[in-house]
Amino acid sequence: MKSPLLTLPGAVPAEGADEGVAAHYGDLFREQRALADGTGFVDLSHRGVVTVSGADRLSWLHLLLTQHVSELPAGEATEALVLSAHGHIEHALYLVDDGGTVWAHVEPGTQDALIAYLESMKFFYRVEVADRTADFAVVHLPAGSIAEAPDGVVVRETAYGRDLFLPRADLESYAEKAGPPAGILAHEALRVERHRPRLGFETDHRTIPHELGWIGSAVHLQKGCYRGQETVARVQNLGKPPRRLVFLHLDGSEVHLPPHGTGIRLADEDPDGRKVGFITTSVRHYELGPVALALVKRNVPVDARLMAGDTAAAQETVVEP
Repeated sequence: MKSPLLTLPGAVPAEGADEGVAAHYGDLFREQRALADGTGFVDLSHRGVVTVSGADRLSWLHLLLTQHVSELPAGEATEALVLSAHGHIEHALYLVDDGGTVWAHVEPGTQDALIAYLESMKFFYRVEVADRTADFAVVHLPAGSIAEAPDGVVVRETAYGRDLFLPRADLESYAEKAGPPAGILAHEALRVERHRPRLGFETDHRTIPHELGWIGSAVHLQKGCYRGQETVARVQNLGKPPRRLVFLHLDGSEVHLPPHGTGIRLADEDPDGRKVGFITTSVRHYELGPVALALVKRNVPVDARLMAGDTAAAQETVVEP
């Protein structure tokens, strides 16, 4: 779904998973600084919007999601995952309940598969699941923003800012008064700085929540059964995840950032030697320079010097080995 804000001055379209919104509006670092200072907004209108309404919505979702939501207060934001039977991450939902309906935004293009799963689990519960992507656009206001949300708009407020579920027809008029726009690359740079994983970037077909630090923020350990819960409990109580998320400071002399999937090896081993991980997201940060998130094998020493392709990298621990 192509955003009308791509017609704003300086807009350069994003590619890949974020196609449909602006990568930037002409000045990547200025846009990052604006968001860090609590000004401007980010057009996330390419993300999927799913709602669940009905009297049983919270108790029903509680059975399906990794998060404890059966008593979720109206207006309180949370995030949750849907796991496979083997505990692998399939969906990530960013939720808020408005008192009558649960609103969630999800990764672009994943809403159809999510809705198909939810529909298959309705049984006798009094719930209605709907795809609202065509009607509502997600707009992100950074932490500290004094911009106001229009009356009646559902707001999901977190420590990182506010997500607005804005009627799609109002997107252009809201953008005119919401401050300077920031592209998805600025939003991603701050996400990487905060070590926040993203489905499809930090995950692959075998990722489990422990590897990314999603225990606690998206996975509640003191709730009843849900699909994949046995794996979560077993790893939490009896073992360690096979991989761990790390934050990398990349050699700033390199012109190109190592793309997603770039293999990581120990710096003192042969370039053709074994790979110990891979780059998940790499960005240029306005203060930190080139940085990245990566998944590495759990037994990689925390002080090991690494190479991401041909780029030297120093690691910071995100998930403890």
